[in-house]
Amino acid sequence: MTTAKEIEFKTMLTAEEFQRVKTHYQLTEKTVKKQTNYYFDTPDQRLKKRHWGLRIRLYPDSAEQTLKIPASTGGLWEITDSLTLKEAQRLTKKAQLKADGQIANKLASVGIKVEELVLLADLTTARWEFKVPAGLLAVDESWYGNGHDYELELEVSDFTQGKEQFQHLLTELDLTFRPGANKITRAIKEK
Repeated sequence: MTTAKEIEFKTMLTAEEFQRVKTHYQLTEKTVKKQTNYYFDTPDQRLKKRHWGLRIRLYPDSAEQTLKIPASTGGLWEITDSLTLKEAQRLTKKAQLKADGQIANKLASVGIKVEELVLLADLTTARWEFKVPAGLLAVDESWYGNGHDYELELEVSDFTQGKEQFQHLLTELDLTFRPGANKITRAIKEK
């Protein structure tokens, strides 16, 4: 179980920009990592109303359950409970979340029971993730429902400095900034 602050800047990419970024950083199929996110909320979307996001993420050899909550100083607080791959597969098959842990406790503190949550959508991402001088860069290709898109994310430790570094990165890569909804919103919309 961990709690960490996440500060990231994102832009959607066209298919051509995605290929150009992959070529620029020499990204290959050997370095890609696949992950699938399963998104949850109550039927009346009480998490969305709070601007919270909740997912189970499966990697090929591990899994985690993460609750994202907006931080007052920018970015998000991420509360994460580790899951075994077998446990996560069982939970997602039953469209459930882990009934105990740090996330269950946080949800209970605002009157939401884990049993009330339902699976809303899933999204699979091919991700290339690596360090650059500005922070941790992720180049994503995602599939969900009827959707398929590309995204560039820069995770940083300082909001103000990170924003400047992100703008510099966009200029360096000759990319147009295209804001996009977060993955959970895109996955639910295209379900």
